[in-house]
Amino acid sequence: MSKSRSEISQIVFERVATLLVEALERGTQAWPLPAPPISDPDFPTIEPTSPQELIEQGLGLLNVDRGMFDHKLNSIVEQVVPHRMNLTDNPYQIHKKWLQKRSGMVAERLIFSINIDWLARALDPHAPDTTRWWLSVALLNGLSITFQGQPVHQGYHLLESIAIGERPGTWHTRPESGPQNLDWNPDGVVPRMTAVNPHKQGIHAAKWMLHQLLSGDVNRRRLLVQWIRLLLERPNLIQPLCLLQLLLELCKDEDSYIAVQVVNCLAKVLDYDRDAGCELANLLIRRSDLAVRRAMADTLTKLFARLGFDALPFYQQLKSDDDADVLAVVSTTSSDLRPLDTVIWADNLVELSGHDMPIVRRNLVPSLRDYFHAFPDDKRKLLPVMWQDGDEVVRTRMRELLIRMAEISTQQFGSRLADLAQHGCDLNPLWRLMEARSVGSSEQWIAWLAGNGPHPESNESQRHVSKMEPPESLPELSDALEALDYDYQTLE
Repeated sequence: MSKSRSEISQIVFERVATLLVEALERGTQAWPLPAPPISDPDFPTIEPTSPQELIEQGLGLLNVDRGMFDHKLNSIVEQVVPHRMNLTDNPYQIHKKWLQKRSGMVAERLIFSINIDWLARALDPHAPDTTRWWLSVALLNGLSITFQGQPVHQGYHLLESIAIGERPGTWHTRPESGPQNLDWNPDGVVPRMTAVNPHKQGIHAAKWMLHQLLSGDVNRRRLLVQWIRLLLERPNLIQPLCLLQLLLELCKDEDSYIAVQVVNCLAKVLDYDRDAGCELANLLIRRSDLAVRRAMADTLTKLFARLGFDALPFYQQLKSDDDADVLAVVSTTSSDLRPLDTVIWADNLVELSGHDMPIVRRNLVPSLRDYFHAFPDDKRKLLPVMWQDGDEVVRTRMRELLIRMAEISTQQFGSRLADLAQHGCDLNPLWRLMEARSVGSSEQWIAWLAGNGPHPESNESQRHVSKMEPPESLPELSDALEALDYDYQTLE
C-alpha cells in the first residue's frame, strides 16, 4: 500500500469510527430496539443489554474487518474523484489533497455502505446475523439526521429492505434478462416476483423507524416526508406502514417545507385513496403559508385531473389570493375548467379579464382561441374587453391572435372586427400590423367596415381529396412545396 493511500485510509477510518460512535449514541436513545425480521430458530436471538455494549460491538466489527473497509474505500474513491486522469493513475496520489479536504463526504458514503453490508447479513434468509441487525437499525436511526444527501436515498433503500424483509440490493423493478445481457439463457425459465410484499416483523421495525423521525427535530421530519414520497411508489406498503396517517400529521407541521412536500404527495395519495386525499387537501388549503399556497396552485392541474368538479373549491379559494405568483398559476390553470364545463370556463374567463393584475389578464389570451371555437358569437363580448386592456403585452397578444384568425377564417375575423368597431375600439394598431405582414391586406377590411366594399375572402387553397387512385399528372415541385407550406402555417 502506498504512503498516500495509507494516509487517506487512516484519515477516513478515524472519521468513520467517529461517525459510527456518534450515530450509535443517537440511534440507541430510543431503547429497546425493534426485533429482527428474520431469525434462526436453532440460534435464539440475544438482545443487547445496553447501548454501550452495542457501540463496543460496532467498533469491534469495524476494527476487525479492515479488509472490508479498504475494499469499500477503493470503490467510493473511484466514484467520487474527478475523472480527469488516466486509467493507470493512482487516485490517492493524484487527488490526495482533494480527498483530504473531502474526507467527511467519503466517510459518510462509506458508513452507509457498511450499514448496507450489515443489514444484508442481518436479512440473509439462510444465516441471519442478529448482532448486525441491532447495529444496522440503530445506525440507520442515528444517521437519519438530515434531509439531503445519503440519508435520503441510501436511508430509504435500507428502510424499504427492512419493511419487505429482504436484503438490500433486491431490485423488484429490474427489467427481465434478455439477449442483450451476457448472462441470458434462452432456455431458462425463472419465476419472477415483481411485487413488493410487506414482511410482518419488518413492517413493525420500519414503523418504529418512521415514528422515530416523526418525533424528532425538524430535519428528521423533513427526511421523513422525503421517505414517504418515495414509499408512495410502493402501493403495497402504504397501508401497512400507515403512511396516510403520517401525512395527515405532517400536513399540520409548523415547518412550511414539510407542508410543501406533503402537497407534492397529493397526486399519489388521491390515486391510492380519494377520500384520504381530499381530507389531506382540505387541511393543506387552510394553511396561510405562502409557500404552501404556491404549491397548492402548482398542483391544481393534478387535482382537476383526479377530482373533477370537487377541485373547484380549491380553485376558487386560490383565485381570491393576493399573491402575484399564485394568481399567475391559477389564471393559467383556468384552462382545466374547459373539459369540465365550458360555460363555467367561459364565465371564469370573463371574470378574470377584469382582474387588477396584468399577469392574470396576460395568461388568458392563449385560451381565447378555444373560447372563440366554443362560442363563435362571443355573446359575453370578451374580445372587446380584452382589446381595450391597457397592458401592452395583452394587446400585442390579442393582435397576433386576430391576425391568425384572419388567415384561418375570414368570416370569424369579420365578426370580431364588427364587435370591436361597435364598441369603439381603436383598430389602428391592428391595421399597422397587417400592413407590416402584407402590404395592402388591411385596405379591403377597412373598406368593408365602412360599407364601401365586399367581404374579403380567404386565400385558402383547395384541399386535395385522395381517391386512392394514381393521378393522371403530378404537380410541379414548387407548387407542391407552396401548398405544404401554407397548410403548415394554417395548422400553427
